[in-house]
Amino acid sequence: MPDPGYRGPVIDAHHHLWDLSDDRYPWLRPDVLVPHRYGDYTAVKHDYRPEDLLRDAAGQHLVATVTMEAEWDPEDPVGETRFLERTASASGVPGAMAAQARLDAEDVAEVLAEQASHPSVRSIRHKPGGPARLEQVGSGRTRMSDPRWRAGYALLATHGLHFELQTPWWNLHEAAELAADHPETLVVVNHAGVLLDHRPETVAGWRDAVTTVAQLPNVVVKASGLCTEDDGWDPVANREVVRTLVSTFGADRVMFGSNFPVDGMFTTYAAVLDGLRSILADLPDADQRAVFHDTADRVYRPARIPEERRP
Repeated sequence: MPDPGYRGPVIDAHHHLWDLSDDRYPWLRPDVLVPHRYGDYTAVKHDYRPEDLLRDAAGQHLVATVTMEAEWDPEDPVGETRFLERTASASGVPGAMAAQARLDAEDVAEVLAEQASHPSVRSIRHKPGGPARLEQVGSGRTRMSDPRWRAGYALLATHGLHFELQTPWWNLHEAAELAADHPETLVVVNHAGVLLDHRPETVAGWRDAVTTVAQLPNVVVKASGLCTEDDGWDPVANREVVRTLVSTFGADRVMFGSNFPVDGMFTTYAAVLDGLRSILADLPDADQRAVFHDTADRVYRPARIPEERRP
């Protein structure tokens, strides 16, 4: 029988939670459909609470989780943090969080200080924009090169906050410059650098980009958000992707994230984990544990889900 792979404790380093009753997520309103790399995302326009995540993760030895900000109303960036603190108090989920702040906003210093005052906040995400398609590369750089945005970014170190980078892979060379200029701030590359398809030429360009950014010691990466609009969740297509992450970054700089409920458009929680377990099954036990648990534990230090609530 094939090796089923890692069966130890799991930390989910990237998932979302939302309650749509307060209408605080503009992109999830019934009458709104913004451009999304997965296409029509109408299927995720429903409440997703801790009990939903724990149900989806049943049987997967999930011991802790990290929520990612979900583009809550930017006029109240700390509101989502307060909401997630209430859910954590009641359920043990999340154990840590990545919060929202607009790094080029007038009040960025105040927002970062308030976010950092919440003990579960470990990092900040602000998508840097820029070329959204490969054919647009050369038409301009992202906010990562904007002086005002960089001034806000420089404040992250003051509060000991990491930066969550979600940008397509063709912008990772620019991200490498940012990481080199600010070695005191840890950059967490979301969704493996956003690989939008599995064509050989795409994977080759992506591999060059992740190899460049992996040379910076203050960069780690999430094996998350690996679905594509055309292929859904495909462990065969993603084998080279995941193995490249481990070989370029090292297992101790790679971590699992489910990206649920968004990736639930295509697959189940168990199928994502089983696919990743199969891909990594021949690695040393310590490397497998790093990807599924230890890297996220070191980076985010999440509180554990109480034993009685674990799925």
